Amino acid sequence: MSSSPKYKIIISGGGTGGHIFPAIAIADDLRDMGIAEDILFVGALGKMEMEKVPNAGYKIVGLEISGLQRSLSLQNLKFPFKVLKSLLNARKIIKEFQPDIVIGVGGYASGPLLFSAASLGKPTVILEQNSYPGITNKILAKKAKKIFVAYPEMDKFFSSGKIVNSGNPIRSAIVQSLPSKEESCKYFGLDPNLPIVLSFGGSLGAKTLNDSLENSIETFAEKNIQVIWQTGSYYYQSIQEKWSNKLPKGIKIVEFLKEMQYAYGAADIIISRAGALSISELCIVGKPTILIPSPNVAEDHQTKNAMALVNKGAAIMVKDSEAREKLSATVFETFNNPAKMRELSQHIKTLGKTDATKTIVHTIQQLLSQK
Repeated sequence: MSSSPKYKIIISGGGTGGHIFPAIAIADDLRDMGIAEDILFVGALGKMEMEKVPNAGYKIVGLEISGLQRSLSLQNLKFPFKVLKSLLNARKIIKEFQPDIVIGVGGYASGPLLFSAASLGKPTVILEQNSYPGITNKILAKKAKKIFVAYPEMDKFFSSGKIVNSGNPIRSAIVQSLPSKEESCKYFGLDPNLPIVLSFGGSLGAKTLNDSLENSIETFAEKNIQVIWQTGSYYYQSIQEKWSNKLPKGIKIVEFLKEMQYAYGAADIIISRAGALSISELCIVGKPTILIPSPNVAEDHQTKNAMALVNKGAAIMVKDSEAREKLSATVFETFNNPAKMRELSQHIKTLGKTDATKTIVHTIQQLLSQK
């Protein structure tokens, strides 16, 4: 336990597991190293951080903030008022809590909270988890002390003197050695002697991935390819009901993979969206990966994330619009090319960073000590 002074810290952001789990990993290290006297999370009301953060043992308060709708919507008329209200509430939170530093991890709440913190003279740092930053982080970066990034050449967007090439914080169970294939297959009740595909699209799920799996599931079974299929909470019930009486042997449908290390340990090929956290984990796991970027994200950053790997021979990309027709053929082609599988595995492993959380926390500690 550190004997250094302890500080009050706000961590703001959320919306998806890709923002929340890194935030919790940073908080855990700040607490375990004795740096933080008190940690407060600030999220967006109605978003998953309002449940996940308390479950991890931390306090959280919510701002009434959301993004602009991409289509014409009456909700967009409320957007300026929500921003103004969230800025006022953010200033109130900062004045009452008096943080020594504010950490932004991305998501709706991160913008107004960090903007308010900087305007009140509080030091801020931000995590830019993607290969192409959104407009909010570009604005927040101007006042931030440090910007933690996971991709090279980010000086195209940010001041090079502020950039720390940390990588993205990932769950400790993934950083540690994965369970063996035998142990992982036992966890799922699968045969370790047969090939296994893991498909996941985040905690809520991804319709394209689920549709693509449904189109392929019987063909996979015919070819003795086993599948761990995370549907996500939005789709689990309908898929489970549809397949309950006719699910082929070796196909495991789950709503959410809490013990992700066993899924990674079992898999021979992984199918995934291209969110920042998923990619960071996949680089550590080092399995052949097929990425299907979501088209429904700002700045099309998932395609840019995926291409950063594809250009290094570290992953295969299938467009969302083509996945339903091409996914199964891509899986079969990959299994039938062992040399390609070895190459993908070798290349993606070179991109993994296991010490991201330590790097971020150490840098934050240095900033605090300069106060």
